[in-house]
Amino acid sequence: MKSRVAFWNILLKDMRFYYLKPPNVSWGIIFPLAWTGMFFIRSGQGMDSILTLLPGVVAISVLFGTTSMLAVTVTFEKKGKSFERLLLAPISLELLMLAKTSGAIIFGIANAFVPVIMALFFTGLSGINWATLIPGVIFIAVSSTFLGLFVAVSVSEVFEAQTFSNFIRFPMLFLCGLFFPVEQLPSWLRPLSYLLPLTYGADVLHSSIHQAGNMPIVFNFVMLAVFCIVLFWISLRNIRFRWIL
Repeated sequence: MKSRVAFWNILLKDMRFYYLKPPNVSWGIIFPLAWTGMFFIRSGQGMDSILTLLPGVVAISVLFGTTSMLAVTVTFEKKGKSFERLLLAPISLELLMLAKTSGAIIFGIANAFVPVIMALFFTGLSGINWATLIPGVIFIAVSSTFLGLFVAVSVSEVFEAQTFSNFIRFPMLFLCGLFFPVEQLPSWLRPLSYLLPLTYGADVLHSSIHQAGNMPIVFNFVMLAVFCIVLFWISLRNIRFRWIL
């Protein structure tokens, strides 16, 4: 009972103080809108290109929505000594970090459906496989959040978290098959693409939205689950050895 109350209080505190602030809410709407408009104009293919561009825009919205705030807030709380007070909560470290990351996961999922709702006004979405799209978005949000957590617990300063996040995120935009297939990359870059969780998430989105996936859908979900487990485990290990002991 105490663990459940502590979990919800930590989650609600983060939502209230970080994710539901007007600048973050407006950013969650404007950012996907800007990316959608940029790629739509750049493609020059008219309305027919919307479904082709939608998986990439959804993935970017989730990636930046989850990692931008989490990588900064966790580092900020550690530097401000408020994280030490959270360690006194009557819950395990695993549950504590799940509470700290749940807000980012929810925020990322909400961000994902902003471009989907926008696309609804311009094209039909009847061909989307929602049974795989929704779990795919959730898996991308969880893996991206744990990637942000990994960044946050690997550095000491807020500016380091921002720099490290960008060092990982921006190459992912071009290596993960968001807007062009991984097969079009140089052969020496392709192995790197398959070491990034968003590659598998993007393939799920392409399969769900316009049936253009390159890998089995079950394999993609398995790989995303593996990345979630590994990133969360490494993050917990870093917290125990770098922040607690």
